[in-house]
Amino acid sequence: MAYFSDKHAPTSSSPIASPPPWTLAPKMSSWSVSPRRIVLFVLAAGLVYSLNAFLLVSKPHKSQRPSYLTEHLPYNSTVLPHAAFQPPEALPHRNADIVDTFASYKYRNTCNISSLDLHSPFAPLCTDRKSLLTAISSGGRIGHDAPYMPRGCDFRWFSTEEICEILSRFEKVIILGDSMMRHVVGSVNVLLRKDLGYGAVTDWNFSPEERQDCFCNYQFNVKACSVQGIFKTGDVVKNDPESLACPANTVDVIIEQMIRFPIPSDELDRLRALLPAEKPTRPYAFIFGHGLWNDLDLQATLDWLDTLLDVSVQQAPWLGPRSQPMIPHTRSRGRKPAVAAKGERSKQGSGFWPRLFLTPNAAGKEKPDEWLVSQGNKALMIFEEAVREEVKRKGVEHLGTWNMSIQSNKFDGVHLDLRGNLIKAMMVVNWLNMLEVEDF
Repeated sequence: MAYFSDKHAPTSSSPIASPPPWTLAPKMSSWSVSPRRIVLFVLAAGLVYSLNAFLLVSKPHKSQRPSYLTEHLPYNSTVLPHAAFQPPEALPHRNADIVDTFASYKYRNTCNISSLDLHSPFAPLCTDRKSLLTAISSGGRIGHDAPYMPRGCDFRWFSTEEICEILSRFEKVIILGDSMMRHVVGSVNVLLRKDLGYGAVTDWNFSPEERQDCFCNYQFNVKACSVQGIFKTGDVVKNDPESLACPANTVDVIIEQMIRFPIPSDELDRLRALLPAEKPTRPYAFIFGHGLWNDLDLQATLDWLDTLLDVSVQQAPWLGPRSQPMIPHTRSRGRKPAVAAKGERSKQGSGFWPRLFLTPNAAGKEKPDEWLVSQGNKALMIFEEAVREEVKRKGVEHLGTWNMSIQSNKFDGVHLDLRGNLIKAMMVVNWLNMLEVEDF
């Protein structure tokens, strides 16, 4: 019988093997704390911190625009042969384009409008303002009231959060023009308030009849809801701040209705009141729209625009060029400027004055016969092409809306419904998004 006892255990004649490393007790480090070593450690840490701070300060000024506008991103290599439109780029900033951004909006199901009903994304995305404005001005639809497709490159369909961020880059976005431009402001408020039912109107003071007459698509019915439209985001902040999805005091969009030339003096005074004499911390953007109230008279429209440009730069010299005297815009037909004469405005400006001109919608079948010659589709197309060339000479960019609106519903042959106006508003937001605000 074997007994397991240390006393009777056999002894080995070979040397005792070293125990495994993991059975050894850890050794005490030979490094000891001393005042000298503490001082060296503190000096090394300070050097690392100083070097990091220097590198941060020496970095170039970061653009306020998103990186996909300021950095080169690879183009989507997925190509479908023989497809009219390629799928959108598989990039994070296009995620909002491929989903219904209205899914969380009030009255989404009742109004039955999806953002995908208005815009079908494709690749490539427009990369600069020139290609963007050309594409969205010359696109089309595959059927009446179908999603609008720009020509050649696509535009973004932004989420409300993205729109808030874009508008926050500006001190103020000023829109000047007629009822069609008022509807652009209303549509922007639909997007900012996430409300398809009443987002464009002053529903906080509505009667029961107004709540019925100015709902969903009918918010832009000029016969029943013209005075109930929202003219500025400041009214929303004042009367219904909880409905605004943007952070407090970050967006300011306003319209001043100036419908015909000559422009009454009180309307010009309202424009002056919007403009500070000193340069603000953020830029201003200007969006103009005119034509029908002067019966598509090209010269009257150009004189209308010149007057507004002159008044603006006179009141706010920082809008003008950096190194040139601010000379009023020239006029023909012998008409005199409505404001200061040549050479009066010599203060130097910022050189950053974003301006966009929108020409009128296409005419619909409900347009009265008496206007079919002077304001019919032939006249509107000629007017749009002429305005595009003329405003370019004044440093104003142009967005045509005839193509977008020719196959869209209109209440009276002139004014678009909610769907059409939301597309127009998103076009304007795309233009704002591409402005080099870091140059201000």
